[in-house]
Amino acid sequence: MQWLLLLSLVALSECLHKVPLVRKQSLRKTLNQHGLLKDYLKKHSFNPASKYFKEVADLSATQPLENYLDMEYFGTIGIGTPPQEFTVIFDTGSSNLWVPSVYCSSPACYNHNLFNPQQSSTYQATSQTVSIAYGTGSMTGILGYDTVQVGGIADTNQIFGLSETEPGSFLYYAPFDGILGLAYPSISSSGATPVFDNMWDQGLVSQDLFSVYLSSNDQNGSVVMFGGIDSSYYTGNLNWVPLSSETYWQITVDSITMNGEAIACSGGCQAIVDTGTSLLAGPTNAIANIQSDIGASQDSNGQMVVSCSAIDSLPSIVFTINGIEYPLPPSAYVLQSQQSCVSGFQGMNLPTASGELWILGDIFIRQYFTVFDRGNNQVGLAPVA
Repeated sequence: MQWLLLLSLVALSECLHKVPLVRKQSLRKTLNQHGLLKDYLKKHSFNPASKYFKEVADLSATQPLENYLDMEYFGTIGIGTPPQEFTVIFDTGSSNLWVPSVYCSSPACYNHNLFNPQQSSTYQATSQTVSIAYGTGSMTGILGYDTVQVGGIADTNQIFGLSETEPGSFLYYAPFDGILGLAYPSISSSGATPVFDNMWDQGLVSQDLFSVYLSSNDQNGSVVMFGGIDSSYYTGNLNWVPLSSETYWQITVDSITMNGEAIACSGGCQAIVDTGTSLLAGPTNAIANIQSDIGASQDSNGQMVVSCSAIDSLPSIVFTINGIEYPLPPSAYVLQSQQSCVSGFQGMNLPTASGELWILGDIFIRQYFTVFDRGNNQVGLAPVA
């Protein structure tokens, strides 16, 4: 019997394809080091909602791609034969794969790996164009097909975007080349089939799900797992939460409380679980109240800072989801660096019709191992080990 169990465990681990994620310095910190952050923030009002609501993106003067300003987790993929390497964000808040290409003349492309179709024997061109709006600017380019190498999987005939223009000179400093979207096909620009859908359709993964573990302190250790779940990354049981929309990984939150008192979302609200957003974002008014409750004040760079000595005395903020409480301690929602302690909460202006929406970004995912189950349209959550 033990042998059978051992064999089944070996079989399971063989079906699991892990992509290690490396934690690097965020774009915000790099801009700060170069003395460019203040000027950047002055020019670009930051509204995280622009990623999810195109009408907001069109109305506000937000800088494209700024949702990725604080991103720190990146993985490597290969495109083409032989593979050309790219550093990407594995982003559950978008659905397209795109990378910079040799056709791109934007300043942002000068400093990054560029895909050259002529150096791949498996590349297939199309006449289709793609435009992905991030704020007021957009990444424009062409669509092509090639083999994408992800965590030991050879995903053949994968459609992807080759950028021709990339918005915003600040992307020159970005620690990533492109983005690999892991949300649903329904929100994919140009109707391009997302990477995970293509993998599943080709029978390259054994289960129609993927899971994410983000390490809190180490540069290494974070991982995206395709086709399975590794229980060594979490404690207790996974709690499953049905999706309320098959677009983003959107779920219903019952309430958000502090010290037992409702501070937001009192009658329930919607939330998107997004590996491509580093902070916790919510409606402007609710976030302003939380910043006040935790004693955050604005510094000269426009960042909301908290007294580092006060962290230990701050309360946990509790998200109740599908009847289960998910507390976030202050050590999770205050981002500590050598220089300062910054609040991990970010306000966003939403279109009124959308109701109250929250984005559960990396601050939440670092605390809770997350399974993105496409087969059953649900998210699984458990405290990290």
